[in-house]
Amino acid sequence: MKSTDEQLKEIRRGVVDIVTVEDLEKKLKKGKPLVIKLGIDPTSPDIHVGHTVPLIKMRQFQDMGHKAVLIFGDYTAMIGDPSGRMNERPPLSAGDIKKNVKTYKDQALKILDKKNLEIVYNGSWFSKMKFNDVIKMVSKFTLAQMMEHDYFDKRFKEGVPLSLHELVYPIMQGYDSVMIKADIELGGTDQRFNVIAGRYLQKESGAEPQAGLFTPILTGLDGKNKMSKSLNNYIGVNDEPEDMLGKVMSITDELITRYFELLTDVPLNEVKKMEDEMKNGANPRDSKILLAYNITAKFHGEEKAKAAREHFEKTFSEKDVQYDSHIYKWEFPGEEAGVAELFKAVGGVSSNSEARRIVEQGGFYLNEKRINDFQLKIKKSDMPFTFKIGKKKFGKFE
Repeated sequence: MKSTDEQLKEIRRGVVDIVTVEDLEKKLKKGKPLVIKLGIDPTSPDIHVGHTVPLIKMRQFQDMGHKAVLIFGDYTAMIGDPSGRMNERPPLSAGDIKKNVKTYKDQALKILDKKNLEIVYNGSWFSKMKFNDVIKMVSKFTLAQMMEHDYFDKRFKEGVPLSLHELVYPIMQGYDSVMIKADIELGGTDQRFNVIAGRYLQKESGAEPQAGLFTPILTGLDGKNKMSKSLNNYIGVNDEPEDMLGKVMSITDELITRYFELLTDVPLNEVKKMEDEMKNGANPRDSKILLAYNITAKFHGEEKAKAAREHFEKTFSEKDVQYDSHIYKWEFPGEEAGVAELFKAVGGVSSNSEARRIVEQGGFYLNEKRINDFQLKIKKSDMPFTFKIGKKKFGKFE
């Protein structure tokens, strides 16, 4: 396994809070696979990319050698998580939950590695509990503790109905952590109270408390509200590749960096460089098309992502590029040159790695033909020829 410091560097990406850092470091220093928990209530048949942020974090843990345990809350879904809500969730039938589980699972497996994954259902223990077991479980908490929940307190003070079964939800989620012996629980920032409930129940049972890692709530396409199907500002995991890529291209420029951080594996130093370039006047569209490609490839594979990008560029890109408006003379020594040398000569890139990325992502054209081979040698005898590097640089070599 990687060292504790190396793992922490990867783990911190896209994480806004850790409870507690000391507990997390202590667990990582054991040098053995940890149990990583993520609970999902199948309350609807489809998920959007905002739901995948903790799933992507779980995949990172899998890649580091840890064990992922995905809990489908077939019992907790019948209550519905009250976190972040000022009203009670409508009840779901067991039939609806069963149907939703199947589609949720298919979509989650687009991200998670099947080989290092255990899928469990919390109904497998809650369905076996007797009433005295339930009383014993809930007796671990006081009403004062439950009212520390932001929305429980808010609803009570504002006179909004708060049902007793809603108070039980965080306890049930916490009990899940006891049953699977979780070392780390993942969740959005709205899950903080529930994760801490799990830590408390683990302590009460004599176990070592889990660490909690919290990811931000993803902002939707409108750039204002959290991603939500009801607000129609979402990117669905099951969206067709062309639709997914097109939706990413529609996000506000301010969201580009955050989406790169939370939804892709592009190194953060490259993301920072793109961010700096945009601040200095570079067209954000170039970074956005790379972002759209990476997100689409994550859910549909590179082949379909490339086809979606080509469709977008053919449909929406600039037409009739005036290559003759930018004439270049041959400046390289010898009879041939590499792609990176050409890029640098026209000021298109500052490094070989950046040039390689542009080529591999389909942003380089010679004589209006896309070039995907970074090792291509450009010959002096090929002149004159036109070129295009992303959307920034184009012209003609004579």
